[in-house]
Amino acid sequence: MERLQAFCGLFGLLAIAWVMSENRRAVSLRQAGAGTAISLAAAVLFLKVPFVAEAFGLLNAPVEAIAAATRAGPTFVFGYLGGGVLPFEERSPGGAFVLALQALPIVLVMSALTTLLFHWGVLPAVVRGISMVLRRTMGVGGAVGLSTAANVFVGMVEAPLFIRPYLVRLSRGELFVVMVGGMASIAGTVMVLYANFVARAVPGAFGHILIASLLSAPAAILIGRIMVPDPADAQTSAELGPLEPVASSTMDAITKGTAAGIELLINIVAMLVVLVALVALANMALGQLPAVFGAPLTLERALGWLMAPVCWLMGVPWSEAPTAGALMGTKTVLNEFIGYLQLGALPDDALSPRSRLIMLYAMCGFANFGSLGIMIGGLAAMAPGRRAEIVELALKSLVAGTLATCVTGALVGVFA
Repeated sequence: MERLQAFCGLFGLLAIAWVMSENRRAVSLRQAGAGTAISLAAAVLFLKVPFVAEAFGLLNAPVEAIAAATRAGPTFVFGYLGGGVLPFEERSPGGAFVLALQALPIVLVMSALTTLLFHWGVLPAVVRGISMVLRRTMGVGGAVGLSTAANVFVGMVEAPLFIRPYLVRLSRGELFVVMVGGMASIAGTVMVLYANFVARAVPGAFGHILIASLLSAPAAILIGRIMVPDPADAQTSAELGPLEPVASSTMDAITKGTAAGIELLINIVAMLVVLVALVALANMALGQLPAVFGAPLTLERALGWLMAPVCWLMGVPWSEAPTAGALMGTKTVLNEFIGYLQLGALPDDALSPRSRLIMLYAMCGFANFGSLGIMIGGLAAMAPGRRAEIVELALKSLVAGTLATCVTGALVGVFA
């Protein structure tokens, strides 16, 4: 019954996207049906075909090796603060753990590794392969397919850089799909970090996060086309030239990747400090109100009630929907970083293993209010002539990105 619930919920999510469409009459039922079928087929391939699922599961071993290797750096630089041997007895379990020095440095290593893989031509080949599949199955133009494919591995600003010369020529619907692709995915630089956060709660977490990013690509195209449909003759199909090199040498790639990682790491730390403080301040204010259902009102509880129906549509049992909704609300209002931290810290009886897996997929995207400024600033700088249109579509892309990740969550609910 829960699988049937998720299957019906999948079409419920698509119906929500259709209701919010700026031109419901222009939505192509054939394209929407084909996109839904492709998303279902991809979920079957990644989740139910044994050797494919096992292949993604095997990726957790190298990820654990990267995490172990990363710990050597902070230990050497920061000593016991970075995870080294404590020179004193730990009085409370976990009290010596320092998030900024023991968990977050993996962002630096992954940033350098992904830049290296781009420089060596490994990731560009994978990106072009995914782009080709998206073009042939979803019928998107070359530029849109490349940007959406790149979002599997890089962020919402880096992916459109691959198609910067084509941004001014994209149709309104294609521009929107590019924006939704950025909102509905996460960057490779944080995949390992998030996998470490939820490793205890979800076995084989990295493989699932990578699958979630892959499933989000067709889901983003599907939702984007429904919410901002294009006339058939508006689509562009420009042939793309070779990707620009990211570095001049291997050492240059390491240097540039590390520098980019530093900026990301500082941004993560700063946002965590501010957002956690704002949540605490909001809870203090809400705590002054009368108790609701015998407990003080908190931001997490309010978000849980608001997002609980959406989580139910993904196949989460109603008894667990408020808890799942709180995670989804935190991810949307704050960011997925804090959402994954909370998922990893949940008591064992808060969510069933199936619901934890659904939420891992549903939160795998950058769709949050903080990302709006990043996307507007980045895309407007690349295509200044379309700034007004980008600003107009920004909030809609956040909603579409959230719906796209919920679609992947529902797909897992159908097959988990």
